[in-house]
Amino acid sequence: MSFQKPKGTVDILPSEVKTWQKIEGTARRVFSQYGYQGIRTPMFESYDVFVRSVGDTSDIVTKEMYDFEDKGGRRITLRPEGTAGVVRAYNENKLYGPEFPKPYKVYYMGPMFRYERPQSGRQREFHQIGVEALNSESPQVDVEVIDMALNLFKNYGVSNVKLVINSLGNDATRDSYRQALIDYLKPFYEKLSPDSQERLYKNPLRVLDSKDETDQKIVEKAPSILDYLDDYSSKYFEDVKRLLDELGIKYEVDSSMVRGLDYYTHTIFEIMSDSKAFGGKYTTVCAGGRYNGLMKELGGPEGGGIGFGLGVERLILLMQQENPDFSDETGLDVFITSADDKGNDLAFKLMHDLRMQGLKVDKDYEGVKLSTQIKEANRQNAKYYIVLGSNEVQSGKVTVNKFDSDEEINTSIDELKSNAVQLLK
Repeated sequence: MSFQKPKGTVDILPSEVKTWQKIEGTARRVFSQYGYQGIRTPMFESYDVFVRSVGDTSDIVTKEMYDFEDKGGRRITLRPEGTAGVVRAYNENKLYGPEFPKPYKVYYMGPMFRYERPQSGRQREFHQIGVEALNSESPQVDVEVIDMALNLFKNYGVSNVKLVINSLGNDATRDSYRQALIDYLKPFYEKLSPDSQERLYKNPLRVLDSKDETDQKIVEKAPSILDYLDDYSSKYFEDVKRLLDELGIKYEVDSSMVRGLDYYTHTIFEIMSDSKAFGGKYTTVCAGGRYNGLMKELGGPEGGGIGFGLGVERLILLMQQENPDFSDETGLDVFITSADDKGNDLAFKLMHDLRMQGLKVDKDYEGVKLSTQIKEANRQNAKYYIVLGSNEVQSGKVTVNKFDSDEEINTSIDELKSNAVQLLK
């Protein structure tokens, strides 16, 4: 019998986890600068949470969700995205009370699940970093969220990105545009893909998001949603663009961009890169937008929200190309080698004392020869190594050797036990 990981999943090994941890730590630091706090929601939710929020005509619901009945007969879904669960938690825990700030700012990190064809940078279990600013409707909040996303990429050392924005307006906009889009697409009905034919009368905006090449050619000349914005939506979008200009943030407007989830309203955006990591073709690495109405749809009060999500796997592909030195390669502070049994006993005790001072320390456990131990210390990228044997045990004196120079520190074992951090500065 062969035991292998499920298709569409990967093992993230210790050599790679360093990069993941630094990516996550950088995100936490940047988000905290903007007043965001962490939130953790379940990896599975009621099926209805996603059908009501994401939309029953979206690819996620119709094709990609992992849903099943549990032993209690409840229909459960592994989360395919982060926003719906965060909004559900916000409502259920009544975080909209007067004692809580508006907007209520949170970030999350964790695995998501979609049943789709595995490909470079996207698996069936993938990992997402996202933020949500809840219970607020303001162009300033929209621009702050966009600014934060771009600042995050700056902190990742990735400058080869561009910002693309659009507005989906409000319900009045959608109603007007929906009919105009149906009227435009009806003559092309027989040429549309089966998915787009099914969506034409249910949710024609989904046709604009089709990945089918024929569909994409058909919608190239479709009417622009920006021509159907009502006065409020138009002013809102103009304010967003003005604020971006005032902050010196460059952007492009793409009136055909609709995003893949039904809950979006007003401002939507994507951060894209044409890095060699993606074959020089513009690929979305971060995306989000405003979702007024979602809180109420999931049983909460009236109130808007905006957020974004970025896939960590795709981000890592980008960073390997654009900032390959990002990974944290910091190794051990000290590796302790032993020349004999007495040295080995002392090494084990000294290792404990050094660790209690906050140092990263390891030793040999296999009893290999001394030269092999020193090679292992170098392989683990240790800054210093110490050789312990009967002489060091008897004298109480020790030499600390630095790997990248001829520097030696001659000291006592007692001094190392009590003051190693200062000695090794």
